[in-house]
Amino acid sequence: MTKLLSLLEDDCTLTTAQLASMTNMTEEEVKAAVAQYEEQKIILGYKAMIDWDRTERNAVTALIEVKVTPQRGEGFDRIAERIYQYDEVESVYLMSGSFDLTVIISGHSLREIAEFVGQRLAPLEDVTGTATHFILRKYKEKHLIFAKQEPQEREWIFV
Repeated sequence: MTKLLSLLEDDCTLTTAQLASMTNMTEEEVKAAVAQYEEQKIILGYKAMIDWDRTERNAVTALIEVKVTPQRGEGFDRIAERIYQYDEVESVYLMSGSFDLTVIISGHSLREIAEFVGQRLAPLEDVTGTATHFILRKYKEKHLIFAKQEPQEREWIFV
């Protein structure tokens, strides 16, 4: 089970035949296992990792530390659920340490993220504090290393 899941997590584009060969299962067993994992919500989805810095898309990603007041009987679940409903929110994690939740969001600009934090996140009833950190460069994510970009040639004009 964990071998098949690990292979899919590393590369979800592997064919059923490749997965069968790598796990000593038949293709039918792989298909049945994957269907069962999807039904049980063990496999939640499939996603490509994109290095957006190599594209023309302008995007800013921020990690926001959020302090909240946990609710009796619900702990942090209710406020986490409310936060992850926003379209801008990519991830929400319950943390140990000096803050309670980590919220990762993306936007087109620093201003867009600042407006989200100031107008939508911070005013939530149970939020007692936030600290926003902007991701300047990704080096590695989900075990994938982002390749260094070649320096751009500069064009000089002499007058």
